[in-house]
Amino acid sequence: MTLPGGRPPTSQELVRAQDRLSFIYLQHCTISRDSSAITATDERGTVHIPAAFVSCLLLGPGTRATHQAMSLLGESGASIVWVGENGVRFYAGGEPIARSSRLLIAQAEKASHERKRLAVARAMYDMRFPGEDTAGLTMQQLRGREGARVRRRYREEAEQHGVTWKKRDYTPGDFESGSPINQALTAAHSALYGIVHSVIVALGCAPGLGFVHTGNSRSFVYDIADLYKTDLSVPAAFSVVASGNPDISTAVRREMRDLFAGQKVLETCVKDLQNLLVGEELEEAETLADVVALWDPIGNRAAGVNYGWD
Repeated sequence: MTLPGGRPPTSQELVRAQDRLSFIYLQHCTISRDSSAITATDERGTVHIPAAFVSCLLLGPGTRATHQAMSLLGESGASIVWVGENGVRFYAGGEPIARSSRLLIAQAEKASHERKRLAVARAMYDMRFPGEDTAGLTMQQLRGREGARVRRRYREEAEQHGVTWKKRDYTPGDFESGSPINQALTAAHSALYGIVHSVIVALGCAPGLGFVHTGNSRSFVYDIADLYKTDLSVPAAFSVVASGNPDISTAVRREMRDLFAGQKVLETCVKDLQNLLVGEELEEAETLADVVALWDPIGNRAAGVNYGWD
């Protein structure tokens, strides 16, 4: 039986997470499919976008998407996010690019073991604030240090850009109620969350299984995004507000897009995530290997075998 539509791409045909476009934002258009590309059509014409190159697709107000387009994006391992006018939420994701569950198993093992979980939290702190001795620090001590350093970074950026700063203050779901700098920070952090979420999903990890954050379906997203905020979203937000651009959300998105590309954030995020969970960068062949085994306490067994005579 021949199924209608194009053939789903194999894992070997998909573009690696670190080599994809960071994100594409579309609004007021119809999203459809043409072979292995998605199309965006409005009154000006149609644009073709190769689905395998998309890491995160942000669909803003006025967008309509066909079933075929969503199917292709899902098969390609792209994250799909429906957003509002100033978009802050992640609603859906595709199948992971990775076929191996090694990272997911390592994540679950470390997140469920107190000592290993604390070790990952310390490693995250070391990545954000290198040169400090975190050996022996408790989670309470790590949070205290992190809070002090982040507040100091906000003050430094405010002084550098000449922006009035009081504190991080925002109301979820009410973007307009925040001050310009808080609006800019919300928009910048949201863009960063979308990219990090797309990498986590693409590598087959669990977005809700965090180490520092917990209890939320995006706990691990917040953990990993925190690694990059002080170098990406915080300076981007202050820079946009200092420029005086009245369209804060659009200006921030563009600023973050340029930073993602210029600093190779996708590639860095993939490497950092792998190092945190397994202590090494995995070969592409290992993450794409489509292997199914049967668990056994004394060693995994091959699947597809009848063990009725064991």
